[in-house]
Amino acid sequence: MPTCCVTEPATKSEAEAEAEANAKPAAATVAPAAMIGLRRGLMRGLKWSGIGIASFVLLSLMVIGLLRWLDPPTSAFMLRQSLSGRFDARPPPYVYHEWVPWQDIPQSVALAAVAAEDQRFPDHAGFDLVEMRKAWRGFRDGKRLRGASTISQQTAKNLFLWPGRDWLRKGLEAWFTLLLESLWSKQRILEVYLNIAQFSPDTYGVGAASWRYFERPAVALDAQQAALLAAVLPNPEIYRLEAPSPRVQRRASWIRQQMRQLGGNGYLDNL
Repeated sequence: MPTCCVTEPATKSEAEAEAEANAKPAAATVAPAAMIGLRRGLMRGLKWSGIGIASFVLLSLMVIGLLRWLDPPTSAFMLRQSLSGRFDARPPPYVYHEWVPWQDIPQSVALAAVAAEDQRFPDHAGFDLVEMRKAWRGFRDGKRLRGASTISQQTAKNLFLWPGRDWLRKGLEAWFTLLLESLWSKQRILEVYLNIAQFSPDTYGVGAASWRYFERPAVALDAQQAALLAAVLPNPEIYRLEAPSPRVQRRASWIRQQMRQLGGNGYLDNL
């Protein structure tokens, strides 16, 4: 009988076997290498984020610390108004502003602002939790969510930030409010507020407002004029000092009443 030839299976050459052996570790190291690169990128991002946050904290501490003694020459809101005037090609001046030191601000002006905007100003730590709870309860009952900003919050917003209700701005406002309350006295907060508050679309601070609308320096303002100034603070784009509407007049009368109920100028002794 013829014998069958049994063939042995073909074997790989030594070169092929070596190439295959070398390919396996390379494929196996792709995933770990990618993970290492991702981890390094993440750590680098965290490092720079930490540096950025630390720099922002230190810078804000330094600026607010200096402004405890140095009067700010302008504010974020005034700069925004100036830029808007230039872009709209309006004739200058784009902003009316004059700084008035605390000793030249009548107590009636300071008291009117507190009576109108933040009657718990001497006592809270920057946030009026009572008014915040009232606003939230009203919102839950279907009413429009009203503002509950304190004078400290408004100072932080006007000095450093921008208009709006976005969460970033509110978060920064809270941070700057905490710094103001920690590094400044209540008197200093109120002094800066009265000098940067907006009293008309292009008028900031009691100094410029008193000259433009009452034709006298701030130190010569009386209680009725102080109440009128405070009456336009909620919305100086609508409430106007040059021709006070009946609504502004009624609000000024209410502010005068609140000033008396707070105990008059002696209420500011708590500052």
